[in-house]
Amino acid sequence: MGTRRHTAGRLRVAVAAPLSEDNCARLTVLEPRIDLVVDHTLLPPMRWPVDFAGDPAWQRTPRQQRAYEAAIDSAHALYGVPDLAPSALARAVRSNKRLRWVHTMAAGGGAQVKAARLGAEELDRVWFTTSAGVHGEPLAEFALFGVLAGAKGLPRLHRQQRSREWSGRWVMKQVNEQTALLLGLGGIGRVVARKLHALGATVIGTSRHDADVPGVRDVVHPSRLVDVAPTVDAVVNTLPGTSATEHLLGKRFSDALRPGAAVVNVDRGSVIDEAALLDALACGRVGFAALDVFETEPLSVHSPLWEHENVLVSPHTAALSAGEDRLIAELFATNATRLLDGERLLNEVDTVAFY
Repeated sequence: MGTRRHTAGRLRVAVAAPLSEDNCARLTVLEPRIDLVVDHTLLPPMRWPVDFAGDPAWQRTPRQQRAYEAAIDSAHALYGVPDLAPSALARAVRSNKRLRWVHTMAAGGGAQVKAARLGAEELDRVWFTTSAGVHGEPLAEFALFGVLAGAKGLPRLHRQQRSREWSGRWVMKQVNEQTALLLGLGGIGRVVARKLHALGATVIGTSRHDADVPGVRDVVHPSRLVDVAPTVDAVVNTLPGTSATEHLLGKRFSDALRPGAAVVNVDRGSVIDEAALLDALACGRVGFAALDVFETEPLSVHSPLWEHENVLVSPHTAALSAGEDRLIAELFATNATRLLDGERLLNEVDTVAFY
């Protein structure tokens, strides 16, 4: 994609997702050429920080819905996908011919764009960006936590504590003696690599292209995952969910793993075949799994993952941090400046692979 320029001297931005008044002000301070269109009464109240979906019990009146859509239809750019709904995104793109840019709140916002089923002309006319990068530190900490929990036998410690069992002593694994396989070397993966390397782990990364990433000893193509599986003690997924990554960690991979490996997923649940993971847990190929994301969310109450003693279930919350709203606002302001100045936008969605 080449450089892009917004031809008008100012950028009219409709706030389509919940945004605090402080961060609304921050946007216009960081980029004074933004004309912000925001009515907080038209946005659902957040139940916790960065709750862009808002309270599900809240609804707009028909009059409020018309006002919300009118604001969206008046803008050159949208801060957020309207109501996080692909159908609402499609309506906005088709109703507003002036719309040139939509920023998604999620790092994996490409999935929302894909689900909107926009035509080629629409995908060419509107630029889509994601919030990739702002979640790097909290997700990397969760990944590190998962690797450490696997190495230190967290399930066994929990089990013994619950039964008040003072067992004999045993040798715990050392992360500085382990090899970790890191799927994905994007913004999140690079932070994970740095932190694992700092603990002394040997890090192998995956990429479809040549990559030189600090802290990563070797980079292998995803087609070689089964080849390297017997050499690794921990696996961390930071890949987005695409057709190319779906069930990348499946039965052939888990069957090849070194027994007792830890598996951590902090990006998209579709990358891991959960049925294959359960089989690997049953036979000991996987000794521990820390999962923040799942194939279907919310995770079904009938999923055996809930009760498996060697699985830690986290409800897709590892990315949240107190500063996330601010970081997304700052990223949006940076991209607004780039758009107005004719520079390439950061985190553009690939509208072929949709990541």
